[in-house]
Amino acid sequence: QAVNADAFVEFRMLGKGGFGEVCACQRRATGKMYANKRLNKKRLKKRKGYEAALVEKRILARVHSRFIVSLACAFQTKTDLCLVMTIMNGGDLRY
Repeated sequence: QAVNADAFVEFRMLGKGGFGEVCACQRRATGKMYANKRLNKKRLKKRKGYEAALVEKRILARVHSRFIVSLACAFQTKTDLCLVMTIMNGGDLRY
């Protein structure tokens, strides 16, 4: 089933990185919470990060673990590549 940006409602920013940001979002149809990693296409092209983004998508799609987030779906808008992942509480390994 095709998914686009209209299928989600964004709430707040969870983190920010070199290529984009991660926001908490909710799927309109189910009400389930996800983390949406939006990668800016211009930044990816400028820093030659397209290959890394595709590798990340492939890895997240194959991983199924209680301790690692997995890919729920992926789509693109005119300006961003979006990776929608399961959301986990607790932060990263530093904390």
